[in-house]
Amino acid sequence: MAHNPKYTTDLAFLAKTAVEKEEENEHFRLFLKHEDGRKVDGIAHRVYEEVNAGVDCTLCGNCCKTLVVNITNDEIKDLSAFLEQPEPQVREKYIEESLAGNCFINSIPCHFLDGTKCSIYTHRFTECRDFPHLHKPGFSERFLGTLLHYGSCPIIYNVVEEVKKELGFIIIG
Repeated sequence: MAHNPKYTTDLAFLAKTAVEKEEENEHFRLFLKHEDGRKVDGIAHRVYEEVNAGVDCTLCGNCCKTLVVNITNDEIKDLSAFLEQPEPQVREKYIEESLAGNCFINSIPCHFLDGTKCSIYTHRFTECRDFPHLHKPGFSERFLGTLLHYGSCPIIYNVVEEVKKELGFIIIG
């Protein structure tokens, strides 16, 4: 699947636009606080489904190049089985564990990124499957976190811009 030309996917443009729209996006975050959360979620979820269908993540892979991915012990066991490597070897090679016992991939970009595609895609981690988390409830409450990736994820950028339009958000001045 190729990107739908309706959507902006140029990463340099997204990064530049994110800087230019910092103030606008802060106003939009404040605007969202006064909107009905269920209505916003309905719009955001529908728009996300449309954009997600029109933007092929495997042509980008930017999230895999920039994000820390948290993983569970069960996911480490699954990875070990998939790679046909003993779990201690997988942990040593790919996993970092915090003092609190939280595990995450120990490399940015991700070890499993091959070009712009995930080499373990069918066994990718929950956090990878769920990114950019726009299918979850609480779009307004999570918007600040969403903005962290606005300039680096074509799906987030396009969803945010479309949600602004559908909610009638206008910045004056």
